[in-house]
Amino acid sequence: MQKFERIFGTTKTRVIGMIHANALPGTPNYKNDFNQTIEKVRHEAHIYKKHNVHGILLENMHDIPYIQQDKQFNAETTACMTRLSMEIKSIIPDRTPCGIQVLACGNQQALAIAKATNFQFIRVEGFVFSHIADEGFTNANAGELLRYRKNIDAEDVLVFTDVKKKHSSHSITEDISLPETVKAAEFFLSDGVILTGSATGHAANPKDLDAVYGHTKVPILIGSGVTEENVEKYVQKANGLIIGSYFKNGGDWMNDLSDNRVEHFMNKVNGLIHG
Repeated sequence: MQKFERIFGTTKTRVIGMIHANALPGTPNYKNDFNQTIEKVRHEAHIYKKHNVHGILLENMHDIPYIQQDKQFNAETTACMTRLSMEIKSIIPDRTPCGIQVLACGNQQALAIAKATNFQFIRVEGFVFSHIADEGFTNANAGELLRYRKNIDAEDVLVFTDVKKKHSSHSITEDISLPETVKAAEFFLSDGVILTGSATGHAANPKDLDAVYGHTKVPILIGSGVTEENVEKYVQKANGLIIGSYFKNGGDWMNDLSDNRVEHFMNKVNGLIHG
């Protein structure tokens, strides 16, 4: 928890706003205009800065269908995400933590980008317990990843890890409960665990938060489905809220970021935290 508080402060619940980069070069939906992708990322960073969102998380969400790092994961993805990270850092104040996730399972790539651009955290898939994701088999990788972090002198970059991750089948570990999975992530030196619903934009079950709250020493973050209407179910127990879909026009992750949605949500959360 000390590492988390060192970068996010001691306020109970921190809001982390998602920036979903447009489809990158080499992916099926790329529109042949990377400069436009840069400008969109910069525009969204300015919105988050304007409304004092507590943290930023960059993700290549539009690179569907995803491939994993061991299946022809191409260098241009890492290069482009590095460029976009640098653009964000040029806008966001140093006191605001920034993070990155590289889909799918580009955990070492994300760590290298964070090291190069002074990002403070990454979001990781498959940290403990193998599972089947929509892009294929995801193997547990905590040992490999944290050795890589050590080797590149990036131990100041926090690793937040999804557990029982969305868009995945966990039938091969159905005899292992969510609290047991969280304890395994803690034992394997996770810097924070992320709870999600079944898919992007689907709310995490508040009962899952209740099940792990008070039973782990690492921060708990909610990674999907938080809205202005349900945020009170999470804000007293979760250390962080990662918001993507709700901040977009119409609440759809594929749409542009909504200035009004960000403003109204932050006003409500700040009222809950400080009221």
